Amino acid sequence: MKTRLGTRAGTWLALAAAVLAPVAAPAQDQAGRYPDRMIKLIVPYTPGGLVDTFSRALAEDMASRLGQPVVVENRPGANQAIGANAAARAAPDGYTLFVSSQTGMILNPLTTKGLLVDPAKDFTPIATMFSTPFYLVVNSSVPVKSVQELVALAKSKPGKLTYGSLGRGGTHHLAGEMFTRRTGTNILHVPYKGSAPAMNDLLGGQIDMMFEGGTSTLPYVQSGRLRALASTGQTRSEAMPDLPALNEIIPGFSMTVWIGLVAPSGIPQPIADKLNAAVQAMLKLPSTHEKFAPVGIEMMPGSQADFARLIQSDLPTWTKIVQDAGIEPQ
Repeated sequence: MKTRLGTRAGTWLALAAAVLAPVAAPAQDQAGRYPDRMIKLIVPYTPGGLVDTFSRALAEDMASRLGQPVVVENRPGANQAIGANAAARAAPDGYTLFVSSQTGMILNPLTTKGLLVDPAKDFTPIATMFSTPFYLVVNSSVPVKSVQELVALAKSKPGKLTYGSLGRGGTHHLAGEMFTRRTGTNILHVPYKGSAPAMNDLLGGQIDMMFEGGTSTLPYVQSGRLRALASTGQTRSEAMPDLPALNEIIPGFSMTVWIGLVAPSGIPQPIADKLNAAVQAMLKLPSTHEKFAPVGIEMMPGSQADFARLIQSDLPTWTKIVQDAGIEPQ
């Protein structure tokens, strides 16, 4: 594990340096003509969830700035691997982009055997977009109103309560496994292929609880169909300041997910620069903040090199989380 971790960290550092290198004239000419046709934005989640909602807003804004349609293509399943495979096989010309997170860029190589894509070699970071905590929510029929009551209920019914995730080895699953290990509870993991089917079963009472983002959960919390017990950020969420952060109850329990835009490796640097600039412009719009801040999303403007350094610095953290959660590669 140490050797593989060191290799990946070195690769991301090399990428951070590479994006600062001088650009040849032919690449500049190519960027001047870009884009001259539709851009495809592959989103590895089902429609309607947090990342899909943000990606569609990004696509609309980018289309207006770049003068060509930007179309979202949902490719959910296998913890982003299906979408990643499709994106990595595309030409590195800026016309196929991929929305990813820690799951696709860091966790899959740690938790999954036989991957067809090596994110450190097959993708180039373009821009970070946002970060968000999870919210620990339960179906309103679950008779608890606090984390402490949930833990007590789970201990009284070992193996009877269930939590949903977006797939084995992803951030949602890791949050659930960390919770059960830190609280000494036995709660059954139920993996889904996306946020929408998981949320449908949570709302329908087929599963009891879930760690999920604010776009998917907070409207149902406000309507009373779900009950929020805690957020997973380092501090309380601005979207629900009266809700405790989980690390107030379980010291050291903190998990924030970031979402970023990547492209197939080999994309010309001037095109990558143009895409990064388009993302930065959207992130800085007051309307973007007004739309997404109420559901706990924090914008993450930054350069390509910033994104590569973020991935590199997060590798040891998420490696330890995987180890602490007891998840072995399968």
